[in-house]
Amino acid sequence: MASTLPQPLKWVVLAAVTGVSVFGILTIGPKPEVAAEDRSPIVDVRTADAEMNAAIARARDTLPTFWASYDAPKSSEAGHSLKVRFPTRKGAEHIWLAEVKKLPSGTYSGRFANEPRDLPGKRAGDLVEFAQGDISDWMFMRNDKIVGGETIKPLLKSMPKADADALRARMEQP
Repeated sequence: MASTLPQPLKWVVLAAVTGVSVFGILTIGPKPEVAAEDRSPIVDVRTADAEMNAAIARARDTLPTFWASYDAPKSSEAGHSLKVRFPTRKGAEHIWLAEVKKLPSGTYSGRFANEPRDLPGKRAGDLVEFAQGDISDWMFMRNDKIVGGETIKPLLKSMPKADADALRARMEQP
């Protein structure tokens, strides 16, 4: 089945199978907890978390790097994904989107790479539209390394050491 999926979703499936999933859901709200029914990592982060807010700011500042690769990818670059903020009753849910597209209206679309937790009626794979101001992170693969993923970095300290080390080894700076 995985062989029929588009490239970005193949990578999501591969990440889930290898246990080195960088796709996940980041929710921002009043209290931290960890839970996931679909086994995707879900991490609640306080709205005032300075380290995560700094990571989001770095990701937004470097968004031109993402768009440059998206518009003219090198043969070694694929799997362009964006993490997007969606308002919820509890605050906001930041979730990775695959199959990102620029729309003629000036907005964007993508498909949920994970099962949303606090977005009633939304499922993994659903197509959604969003504005550039809603983007909280970006990443793509270059030579099998993760480029971008600023919001992943603050979460490494909460992961088991072996998992965090494996993920660090797969990350590269743009």
